[in-house]
Amino acid sequence: MLVDGKPHAVCVPYPAQGHATPMMKLAKVLHSRGFHITFVYTEHNHRRLVRSRGPGAVAGLPDFRFATIPDGLPPSDPDTTQDQASICYSTTTTCLPHLKSLIGDLNNGAAGTPPVTCVVADSIMSFVVDATAEIGVPCALFWTASACGYMGYYNFRFLIDQGLTPLKGEEQLTNGYLDTPVTNALGMSKHMRLRDFPSFVRTTDRDDILLNFMIHELERASRADAIIVNTFDEFEEPALDAMRAILTPPVHTIGPLNFVVEQLVPDGGDPLASIRPSLWREDRSCLEWLRGREPRSVVYVNFGSITTMTGEQLVEFAWGLANCGYDFLWIVRNDLVKGDAAVLPPEFLEATKGRCFLASWCEQEAVLRHEAVGIFLTHYGWNSMMEGLSAGLPMLGWPFFAEQQTNCRYACVEWGVGLEVGDDVRREVVEERIREVMGGGDVGREMRRKAMEWKNIAVRATTQPGGRSLANLELLLKNIQARPLDRPSPAAVQTDLVPGIDRDLTNILNWELHKKQSWILGMNSTHGGKFAK
Repeated sequence: MLVDGKPHAVCVPYPAQGHATPMMKLAKVLHSRGFHITFVYTEHNHRRLVRSRGPGAVAGLPDFRFATIPDGLPPSDPDTTQDQASICYSTTTTCLPHLKSLIGDLNNGAAGTPPVTCVVADSIMSFVVDATAEIGVPCALFWTASACGYMGYYNFRFLIDQGLTPLKGEEQLTNGYLDTPVTNALGMSKHMRLRDFPSFVRTTDRDDILLNFMIHELERASRADAIIVNTFDEFEEPALDAMRAILTPPVHTIGPLNFVVEQLVPDGGDPLASIRPSLWREDRSCLEWLRGREPRSVVYVNFGSITTMTGEQLVEFAWGLANCGYDFLWIVRNDLVKGDAAVLPPEFLEATKGRCFLASWCEQEAVLRHEAVGIFLTHYGWNSMMEGLSAGLPMLGWPFFAEQQTNCRYACVEWGVGLEVGDDVRREVVEERIREVMGGGDVGREMRRKAMEWKNIAVRATTQPGGRSLANLELLLKNIQARPLDRPSPAAVQTDLVPGIDRDLTNILNWELHKKQSWILGMNSTHGGKFAK
């Protein structure tokens, strides 16, 4: 029998792997601090999870349960993850009434759960604030990306006002225009270029779906009772200072969450540790392959859950890895190549026999922690960056989408832990960059030193008495169990998308999706986000 007074958090992640993973970590942290948890998947991701991991993946525990709500995505589509425009549309127009119904069911006692005391939702599902306002419980929005990424999105209005976006024509994607310096964006590095802002600025369309969606979601954030960020203050202080200045609710930095989870939810013997949100089956044999290899001798390559590339780019990466001379572990998803199977040349497989391990997915944190791994070739997604940094690894990157471009710039210029492959993937550059970091020269040594320095700061923030992330976690727990703050009314929060555009986001999305029936979300040969018609 559940204790009546036990707090009950409903966790609502955005339906994509990179958002579900940190939300699951946060849910486990809350559970470890005495919360009953209801973790809400949308139907599409629920089906994917069961298909890849079996029904046990959503069996849960008596006080850590799973629930499902409709999302409007077609059940016939085997993998809608990469069509972010459709997901934004579907969640915005479909989920709200079903979430309100779910919370009502949880509150009437029929489910055998304590009453809902707070809701934690992904920051780009701000409609959840409307659901919680009706039932009078606090709502925290969880920003699962970087603080610098948040400010990159926040500055979209500034970039529009300055006439820097939308682009005047598609030629500006390749003629050097994206290298335009942007030195006075609020809360951002003085070393920013237009190309370093989230990729949705690379559009010729003033009514671009994702450009407007992100403006809309960020401008509604002040209606929440708290903002949670998976980062640590020392790492992103200028961006966090700016967030705290522009947002009404308190901003709680509680990361890196992987360190917090390791401390509160140990792997051994805790049934909670076996609950995992991976939409792919993880191949654990890669850990066996790493055993016995020399420390820092392996290149680990993983471009995340939504990155796609052309067949030519895949081949360039392959031969760059083959020619670098180091062993490598490469995660190659079946859908990594746009519109085709990810097939590597037989000559490449022959040339790398014995020093190459290919897998479709893996338990990334365990791989990154392995002493054999010496560098992380990544897409600069925030989860991957936090996990790589927590392992003290230097990074080499090929940003694909959204704020990954911003993360890349900061990793290379502000934090000193990264290098970039460049938009135009060439095998010679891939080989050269890997050797530069792995070969023991000045560049590699300094990157490794900085990575270890940031790791040590992160450890102090999350595991030691007085750590700022631990202190922020305590404040968060008090905040989300208190009565809701006096939220600004919807009319008091500026939500018009850009001047001259309909204020109703649903109308924008409906019109744009109709206009762009052949919408393709991804990269073209220019890489980095071409969203022109």
